[in-house]
Amino acid sequence: MSDQIICGVDEAGRGSLAGPVYAAAVILGPDFNIEGLRDSKKLSESKRYLLADSIKKNAISWSIGICSESEIDILNIHQATLLAMKRAIDTLQKKFPIKVLVDGLFCPDINYPCEAIIKGDNKVAEISAASIIAKTERDFKMLELDKLYPAYLFRKHKGYPTKAHIEIIKRIGVCDIHRKTFSPIKELLSLY
Repeated sequence: MSDQIICGVDEAGRGSLAGPVYAAAVILGPDFNIEGLRDSKKLSESKRYLLADSIKKNAISWSIGICSESEIDILNIHQATLLAMKRAIDTLQKKFPIKVLVDGLFCPDINYPCEAIIKGDNKVAEISAASIIAKTERDFKMLELDKLYPAYLFRKHKGYPTKAHIEIIKRIGVCDIHRKTFSPIKELLSLY
């Protein structure tokens, strides 16, 4: 399969209580040589943004797939994550005979050979790059949403279930972008 090019795929926002889930698909190509690629969670925010910029400028192709919080509530987070991954792969600008490598246990329903790799974001450069792109793009979105819902401080916790976020929800309730089917959101809604 020497004619196949590796496409790495990863998601961001799966464990968040608010906002969409993002997935990125990245094809680095054989000449890509940037040091420091690893799981986005193991990088400082400033390092993530520097690497994301470099990936976007130098990768052969990259794209984002998104599933909204309402889609997550309808489908469940597992299916929504796989759909976001499929959308990212399907919207790559350049079409190649690719092999898709996905971080985790499951592959999306796509028309390419696909392999799921546990902790792939630490093992495969393309998956690391996808992890970084998904995380930084989702963080940008959460900063936009923070402007619409400033009381929730999304700029600080990006929608994840931090103690501060839970306390805000307990105090003022949920907003439109909270995932209504997620615990503890469901539990908090039952109190009202």
